[in-house]
Amino acid sequence: MTQHTVVSHDAWLEARKTLLAREKQFTRARDELSRARRDLPWERVEKDYRFAGPGGEVRLADLFAGRSQLVVYHLMFDPAWDAACKSCSFWADSFERNVVHLAHRDVTMIAISRASLAKIETFRKRMGWTFDWYSSNGSDFNYDYGVSFRADEVGNGKPAYNFGTIPPPGAEMPGISVFYKDDAGAIFRTYSCYSRGIEMMNAAYQYLDLVPKGRDEDPARPMSWLRLRDSYGA
Repeated sequence: MTQHTVVSHDAWLEARKTLLAREKQFTRARDELSRARRDLPWERVEKDYRFAGPGGEVRLADLFAGRSQLVVYHLMFDPAWDAACKSCSFWADSFERNVVHLAHRDVTMIAISRASLAKIETFRKRMGWTFDWYSSNGSDFNYDYGVSFRADEVGNGKPAYNFGTIPPPGAEMPGISVFYKDDAGAIFRTYSCYSRGIEMMNAAYQYLDLVPKGRDEDPARPMSWLRLRDSYGA
């Protein structure tokens, strides 16, 4: 960092304006990509998925909570674990306080994991999260939406994660899925993303990309620095 170029204000401003032109180009390209994302064809949800929630068993349609759009964060929490994945918890910290804003744009955002509801509730209280979080344990939901993998799919080198492009390194992987419910009650999957596709939804990473050191991560173990937010310094 001590070797970085230092210039006058006028020279800095000129360099910044040059970068601004590239940023504007990127913003326009991102807007176009977002339009293409919204124009994707939809896939009708045919299965009657059931989930466990604080109020008892619910169907996928119930998770919309009266709205037409549903965003599901597939939060990694294996039934055998005592705590959720620290990386997924990092993402959950990012969307925790946005849920209320999304609700005012006809969007319900929730988390779904395979862990038992009891474990989910215990961990949610520990983290102080207020978003709705459901258990899909006993359901095919996580498997059908590409975030959970059975024993014969893990470690065999065959690509199964991220639309069949990456061999899953573990039984639980992160992802986001988006659904729409029409006036007749039909439900459609409109979008899913995995791996680095979920990266832009992490606010902390977007801020780190602004600072001089960037993410400053070990390329071989990029999230090894991360802790649950109540565990730093422990």
